[in-house]
Amino acid sequence: MPNYPIPNASNDLQNQVALVTGATSGLGWRFAQVLAKAGAQVAIAGRREDRLESLKKLIEKDGGTAHCVRADMMQEASIIQMIESTEQALGPVTILVNNAGIADGQLATKIDIETIDQLLGVNVRAPFIVAREVAKRLIKDKQPGRIINISSIAAFNYLGAGAALYSTSKAAVARMTETLAVEWGRFNINVNAIAPGFFKSEMSDGMQEKVGEFWHDFPRARVCDPALLDSTLLYLCSPASEAVTGTTIKIDDAQMPR
Repeated sequence: MPNYPIPNASNDLQNQVALVTGATSGLGWRFAQVLAKAGAQVAIAGRREDRLESLKKLIEKDGGTAHCVRADMMQEASIIQMIESTEQALGPVTILVNNAGIADGQLATKIDIETIDQLLGVNVRAPFIVAREVAKRLIKDKQPGRIINISSIAAFNYLGAGAALYSTSKAAVARMTETLAVEWGRFNINVNAIAPGFFKSEMSDGMQEKVGEFWHDFPRARVCDPALLDSTLLYLCSPASEAVTGTTIKIDDAQMPR
C-alpha cells in the first residue's frame, strides 16, 4: 500500500504540463494563473493572441512558465496543432482544463441552425476531441493524467431564460465526463468536471447587459469571483484526488433551487 502523507492534500503541481483552453478571459484566465502558481508549466490557448500574450506576461512576472497557442476550437487541425505545439514547447500534457465555450441567450424556437452548429461544435465536439487527443498520448506513453471539463450549473437547472441549447451542451459535457472516466480509468487518467454557477466573466457580463442585475434574486445576492473555484480546480489536478473520477462538482453558491 502507498504511504500517503497526513493529510493527503498537496497542491504541488511541479513537473506537470497543463493545457487550458479558452484562456483569454473569464474562468480560463484565472485557471491558467492558478495552475502556474502551483508549479505547473501552462499552455494557454485561445483565439485572441494579444490576450494570450498579456496572460503570459502576468504568469511569467509571477515566476511561472507559460506558452501561448492560438487555437480555433471549431477546427480539428487547429486542436491537434495546439496539442503538438504544447508538447514541443513544454512536454506532454498531463493536465487538461477543457474550458473553452460559448453561450447564446435565444429561445429554442428563435435560434438559427448556424448558431446551433457553432455552439455544439465549441461546447461539445471540441472538448471531446481535445480530451481524446490528450488521452491517446497519455495512454501511448503509459502516463497518468488529469482532465477537468468545465460544465455549468445550467446542465442541471434551467429557468427558461433563453439558454436551452447552452444548457443542453453543458449537460453533454457532464455526461461526457462520466463516460470517458470509465473508458480511461484503467489507464490512470482521471476525468472530472466543475459545474460553476454564475461567476464573474465575459459571459455573465453579457447576461447582465440583456436582463439586468439578475443576481439580486440569489440567496446571497452576488455573482461569485472566479477565485472561489481555485481550491476545487487544484484538488482535481492534484495527487490527492487520485480516487475521484467521473464526478461533476457543482459550485453555484446556492444560486439554483434544489
